Amino acid sequence: MHFITLDSETDFDDWRKAARALVQNGVKPSEVTWTVRGHEGESFGPPVDVSLEVPRGTFNVPAKFVELARAAILHRDPARFALLYRLLWRLRGDHDLLDGVTDPDVAQVAAMARAVHHDARRMQASVRFRELGREQKSHFVAWFEPEHHVVELAAPFFASRFADMPWSILTPDVCAHWDGHAVAITPGLSLAEAPSEGRLEETWRRYYASIFNPARLKVEMPKQHRRNLPQPSAVKPLIETTEPSTRAMIADAATKSEPSMIRRAPAAGLAALRTEAADCRACHLYKHATQTVFGEGPQAAQIVLVGEQPGDKEDLAGKPFVGPAGLMLDRALEQAGVDRKKVYITNAVKHFKFVPRGKIRLHQKPNTPEIKACRQWYERELASIKPDLVVAMGATAAQCVFGKMTPIGKNRGRLLDLGEGAKALVTVHPSYLLRQPDADAKAREYARFVDDLKIAADFLRKSARAA
Repeated sequence: MHFITLDSETDFDDWRKAARALVQNGVKPSEVTWTVRGHEGESFGPPVDVSLEVPRGTFNVPAKFVELARAAILHRDPARFALLYRLLWRLRGDHDLLDGVTDPDVAQVAAMARAVHHDARRMQASVRFRELGREQKSHFVAWFEPEHHVVELAAPFFASRFADMPWSILTPDVCAHWDGHAVAITPGLSLAEAPSEGRLEETWRRYYASIFNPARLKVEMPKQHRRNLPQPSAVKPLIETTEPSTRAMIADAATKSEPSMIRRAPAAGLAALRTEAADCRACHLYKHATQTVFGEGPQAAQIVLVGEQPGDKEDLAGKPFVGPAGLMLDRALEQAGVDRKKVYITNAVKHFKFVPRGKIRLHQKPNTPEIKACRQWYERELASIKPDLVVAMGATAAQCVFGKMTPIGKNRGRLLDLGEGAKALVTVHPSYLLRQPDADAKAREYARFVDDLKIAADFLRKSARAA
């Protein structure tokens, strides 16, 4: 019997080194016992250094196995090391083994990997930092209880997302710390050792109240997940507040005639799209963005405004055009005679693309594959709303709206056919106005932007008279 002791629960490199040596020496899975240092039983011998026993030559395994193994080894099941070695042993004789999705070993490893990735996403969504100290001496701390060993996997997300503040994520397994330059991992702590609530708690409660949606509430959430929520005390009063209005809406719907219900059906479609898009994984941008920033506005909007992508402020708020460009757009719409509350505003790309630079996140222009991956949401928004006019703001938006590269200068200032009776208008993005080199240029370009929006306002007035 071979006793292999790994240095930690997540020691993939040493597991791979030992597993490769064991396979090449013909050691069957039934002849290996795996454990982690500090958890050895009395019957276990000292760690076995199998590296000296590696014969000459190597063997290859599919890249998919390495990817699965890196994730599955973070699972909390103590049998994962033996399971992965058994799968590796079998792969040497059957290189296509991973294609057999019904194989018990393959299915179990895949399920472990999915559970790990799900837990990492849950950590990204659930961690809420509390501020300790004041001003220059402040530090942000969060407590989290993961189901699996995902702290080191998720830490880079927080390092890029919260690059401008020193933080610590404390868990019973290990703790992750960020000083603005590098992530450090230290031993875990008990809940009793974690800091108590700080002054950021009330901020998070107010934020949660602003985004609370009773339609998405999962009252059956497992208890082990509730312990990581920073807002449980806010949920009950929010439910109690919304219940009367929810019952009134149901009662009102029940009294409507069938034709009326048919006319109201698209609203539910748009809400369903928003819920579905929240879990979009069509491109890699979701990995570092805080959340999907879906479109916002009335279901019956006659105008749809399309921008490029959410910025830093939008990524945090979960709403489109709430930052500096949004303020510029609001002012221009008002001057043009367009009520923002009556238009639907969205973006070609629904996740924030950026590169961290010290304490800030610098916007990066989406590329064509990212625009194409996200275009399905724009198409489905358009099909649900059926607007009379689509205003494409910027080159990225124009590419999304027309499905190809569309020059701004050549097409600006005139109505273009979009098909099915709808029209399109091409103009610049509001952020373009913010980038102008001087006050004169900014005023001149702003006036042109307002003129473009006046074309939209005139189009709607003519459509209303024609109707």
